[in-house]
Amino acid sequence: MKSILLIGVNNFGFMMARKLNELGHQIMAVDKNEPRVNSILPFVTDAQIGDSTNEAFLSSLGVNNYDLCIVAIGGDFQSSLETTSLLKELGAKYVVSRADREVQAKFLLRNGADDVINPEKQVAEWAAIRYASDHIRDYIRIDQSHAIYEVTVPDGWVGRTVGNIDIRKKYGISILGIKRDGAMTMVITPDTELAEDMTLLVLGDQKAIQKCFRI
Repeated sequence: MKSILLIGVNNFGFMMARKLNELGHQIMAVDKNEPRVNSILPFVTDAQIGDSTNEAFLSSLGVNNYDLCIVAIGGDFQSSLETTSLLKELGAKYVVSRADREVQAKFLLRNGADDVINPEKQVAEWAAIRYASDHIRDYIRIDQSHAIYEVTVPDGWVGRTVGNIDIRKKYGISILGIKRDGAMTMVITPDTELAEDMTLLVLGDQKAIQKCFRI
């Protein structure tokens, strides 16, 4: 469990708070808009109305006591940048800030952010990969070259075993799990037989995966 300071209760901040609450973390939410603060109360440990660009107000929150500070401010980059910089000056341990454009990400990283989230870019990338292929069900990028894909079983593999297709040797791709009827199993042997109602969780170089599955 982590103690988290969440600044900015827009749609993005609200959804983050709900998920963080579901995961069991302690959350302090801050926004200068009272209705927004009131709306998030059921999902946070505490909340305050205030201007995060005000150093005195931000200092009163004891930012250095939080494991993580998230700047989720949207539509007001100046406030996001000032808040990010102030958090670091006040001793915040780790600051993650939201950016809507690449240039914003660069400025945030130069002014105190330890990491940056660009929700629109990340969702757009995921959606483009997910819906441009009939075979992909989900996608997680690991780095610039590697990713985890959830893919359907190609027609030519149905009835064959994992050992028989041997994509690890041919393409350097690892099968991490097999999903069937909504249940995932990580227990895979060379004798595991593939069926058309399965999806595979595979890890490897993106180009190799695209070649292997004709994505």
